[in-house]
Amino acid sequence: MARHLITSALPYINGIKHLGNMVGSMLPADVYSRYLRQRGHDVLYICATDEHGTPAELAAKEQGLPVAEFCGQAHDVQKAVYDGFGLAFDHFGRSSSAQNAELTQHFARKLNENGFIEERAIRQVYSPADGRFLPDRYVEGTCPHCGYDKARGDQCENCTRVLDPTDLINPRSAISGSTDLEVRETKHLFLLQSKLQVEVEEWIARTAGEWPQLASSIARKWLTEGLHDRAITRDLDWGVPVPADTWPELAAEGKVFYVWFDAPIEYIGSTKEWSDQNPADRDWKSWWYEADDVRYTQFMAKDNVPFHSVMFPATEMGVREPWKKVDYLKSFNWLTYYGGKFSTSQKRGIFTDAALEILPADYWRYFLIANAPESDDSSFTWEHFAATVNKDLADTLGNFVNRVLSFSRKRFGDEVPAGKEAGEAEAKLGAEIAALLAEYESQMEALQFRKAAAALRALWSAGNSYLEEKAPWLEIKTDPEAAALTLRTAMNLIHLYAVVSEPFIPASSKAMRGAFALADDTAAWVTAEQATALDTVPAGTAFTVPPVLFAKITEEDLESYRERFGGAPE
Repeated sequence: MARHLITSALPYINGIKHLGNMVGSMLPADVYSRYLRQRGHDVLYICATDEHGTPAELAAKEQGLPVAEFCGQAHDVQKAVYDGFGLAFDHFGRSSSAQNAELTQHFARKLNENGFIEERAIRQVYSPADGRFLPDRYVEGTCPHCGYDKARGDQCENCTRVLDPTDLINPRSAISGSTDLEVRETKHLFLLQSKLQVEVEEWIARTAGEWPQLASSIARKWLTEGLHDRAITRDLDWGVPVPADTWPELAAEGKVFYVWFDAPIEYIGSTKEWSDQNPADRDWKSWWYEADDVRYTQFMAKDNVPFHSVMFPATEMGVREPWKKVDYLKSFNWLTYYGGKFSTSQKRGIFTDAALEILPADYWRYFLIANAPESDDSSFTWEHFAATVNKDLADTLGNFVNRVLSFSRKRFGDEVPAGKEAGEAEAKLGAEIAALLAEYESQMEALQFRKAAAALRALWSAGNSYLEEKAPWLEIKTDPEAAALTLRTAMNLIHLYAVVSEPFIPASSKAMRGAFALADDTAAWVTAEQATALDTVPAGTAFTVPPVLFAKITEEDLESYRERFGGAPE
């Protein structure tokens, strides 16, 4: 048994996430965590809301709430959605926690002691009307490239050009709207990443060889371009304060750490939050500090790779303490909506809360993982979604479960029938199931989710092929004992499917397991011997027929979804 630490990129506090965010970090991390737990490993799956930074302040201002209150409410809303998707975090924390503040300040002090932090003067936009320096996102104006009149000082949302606040035409404060802006000198802390470049390169050379090419290539590209010293403080009211015992002048000015400095530290902070809930039985440090027996896997979309593969490891190295660094970084490309971006403002695409309003979580979980954007971008279309749900879930799995259990109850009653001893067809099926299970396990171990889904689908299909070959509805007419054997074998397949499908479709798997009155109703993994023998559910076991597991998506359903969420672009 191994110890596995798993984290997914922290979802930002500002707004409900779309399906691309779900499949790019949290869902695959949950699938992998569930699988490892079933295999008997010691697993800790940690995530949190990322709550600091300018967007949180602006969103709170729009809603007329104090930022702490806004973040508290938004955290609960997001957590409810993730609960709805069946994400089994061990802890879902908050980067605004006291634990994260304590650890962030500790990291900063140690970096400073070791010569990796420097105070530097820079020129920044100041608003006399607001009495404060304005971070880039607090400056709005007209984009000089496309003329969009709500461009932010860091980037134009319309044409995506990266900007500097001084580039904007008619700049104004996003807080007060004042156009009376000045450029003044102010001091900030810089993390001297350039001094850590060689160490990071050596670490990447040792570690990134087995990462997906997407992750390793992004990391190496950043290193080739050279690590630049980076400002790690901002002029905000909301964030982890710069500690006064180390930088009294900056603390007096109200400086806080930049969100991208404290957010990755929250992986550790969230673990400490988890530990502090039950300190007698939980030891957060054993997962992070001198944790050589821990395998640490991170999940994220490709835009987060630079921070996790280069910047956060550089921070950990500069602290000169034995903090756990990532062993395997699983990165994803984009999920698009009919080839374009998801957009709340343009009502294009489906967001996670709305997804759960219209269909159960397992429909989404299966489709998203089966079409995960691993090697390249993948596109969500309602037509593809409906075809996948109808063919794989409703026809291949759901129909198999229903027809086997319904037919057996009708002909043999409410207990698994005995029938003949297993014969040649069952031996052939058992060998096929064991081989397919080994393939499924291999792909899950390799974190190849699309291939794992294909192997799972093949397991489901094998049961249908067996049923068609044996045709118990014909056997019953001439040889009831042979029909009973076929149905008993098929019921054992249902139980096997219930166990091995659990990482993908946990609610449906629980319903399948619950159909059988077994003393041990856990989802402990199936051994090769059990897969070959197909005898876990013995004759005489009471069973019930569960409700239809997966309802088909009709053309009328599709029409209403396209109308509500948008379809193919004109």
